[in-house]
Amino acid sequence: MKDNVILEMRGICKSFPGVRALQNVDFSLGRGEIHALMGENGAGKSTLIKVLTGVYSKDEGNIELEGKGTVSIHSPQDAQRLGISTVYQEITLCPNLTVAENMFIGRGKGNITKWKEMNAKADELLKKLDIPASATMQLSSCSIAVQQMVAIARAIDMDCKVLILDEPTSSLDEQEVQKLFGLMRDLKAMGVGIIFVTHFLDQVYEVCDKITVLRDGQLVGAYEIKDLPRVQLVAKMLGKEMDDLSDIKGEQKPYEGDGVDEVVFEAHDLQSNAGISPFDFYIKKGEVNGFTGLLGSGRSECVRAIFGADTVTGGSVKMHGKNVNIKSPLDAMKNGIAYLPEDRKIDGIIGDLSVRENIILALQVLRGFFKPFSRAQAEAFAQEYIEKLNIKTASADTPIKSLSGGNQQKVILARWLLMHPEYLILDEPTRGIDVGTKVDIQKLVLELAADGMSVTFISSETDEMLRTCSRLIVMRDRKVVGELSGEDLSQNKIMSTIAGGN
Repeated sequence: MKDNVILEMRGICKSFPGVRALQNVDFSLGRGEIHALMGENGAGKSTLIKVLTGVYSKDEGNIELEGKGTVSIHSPQDAQRLGISTVYQEITLCPNLTVAENMFIGRGKGNITKWKEMNAKADELLKKLDIPASATMQLSSCSIAVQQMVAIARAIDMDCKVLILDEPTSSLDEQEVQKLFGLMRDLKAMGVGIIFVTHFLDQVYEVCDKITVLRDGQLVGAYEIKDLPRVQLVAKMLGKEMDDLSDIKGEQKPYEGDGVDEVVFEAHDLQSNAGISPFDFYIKKGEVNGFTGLLGSGRSECVRAIFGADTVTGGSVKMHGKNVNIKSPLDAMKNGIAYLPEDRKIDGIIGDLSVRENIILALQVLRGFFKPFSRAQAEAFAQEYIEKLNIKTASADTPIKSLSGGNQQKVILARWLLMHPEYLILDEPTRGIDVGTKVDIQKLVLELAADGMSVTFISSETDEMLRTCSRLIVMRDRKVVGELSGEDLSQNKIMSTIAGGN
């Protein structure tokens, strides 16, 4: 172990039933180094951090700290004693207590707290770290950024050698991010090693010294920031090397019916409370377009704003050229917009209800619960879409939670198709389902568009986007950074646009 290396993880393996989450992963952190840990969803970042902090026990591998040999970490308390601290995206402090109380909670000896001494020590540390807060302020009165900094101050005061920052900037505005970066640079100067987990490419290149990339539970590589251009980072995260990419031609047959060039939906300067920059958007009748970008780029937040699933805080929306007010999902549904959400288990299925009840749910909401469908009507609706989408279920009475993931997804799709929407939004409709069902859904999207339905399609798999979409809106760091169509629809062009053309 080199003198300047504070942490060395070698050959880390971790499996869960049926899943190899980490496979022989190495990670090295230097003293006074800010090191980005990068990878798409499911790459293994969280598992590696949980192994390091004792939340999970590793199956194989070694962890060395400060060159003093192998250490055993069986719990978060073990990690903390060794000087490894984590500050999570969700702040785990107590908002009803003061800043000082949060910094020292659980660390007093006996039942007597020396308030004056505690406040003085807290103020000294806050001043040293240039944190704009005082010991006696109630934490809830501080901004989210200052609360993050207080969490970091607490970690530092516990003799922190390795600080893990897990998505610390996701809830911060640009000025708050800069304040946090200032604190990170101060800690770096003190010799603290910082592991920075983020999805924001611009931030990585602004504040980090090195990058380690994971993909599918395996180490892709560790790189000096100066040696890894953004476009190459994107390629490594997605598993696509620039020179090996071949363009995929779309299979879409264009809609050729009435109103072929009519704009069905358009938004101007639309924004929500989810932190996306104001964006413009439109979709024509019979068009399939999509939002693309890395995980965390703002793809889902854009469509949630369109559907009113997040609180809309600005902008205007039109349907067929006429202003409409969409402040909630019900408003969107009444205007002929349907939305299949990214997480079917949390936002989609109602597990204890039957396939039939899940299918008719959206249409029943539009109709009103005081006007329930008859059993015969509900059964007819369910059978129509069970056959149309080839949903594999014993019967329409089967609880949806008993179905496979792919068939659950088809049921949610049936729910929205039963509404006969003009505009259908599909956010990750093929995630976690088998290849055969993926192909079925992609073909269905193209058929719906050929019949005149407008569809926005989001997928983490760019191959899939290229097969289904005729126009792509490219996102980076919660901003729209480009739009691609025609000959520009290629893997290379998508990645270079995400990377900012560098």
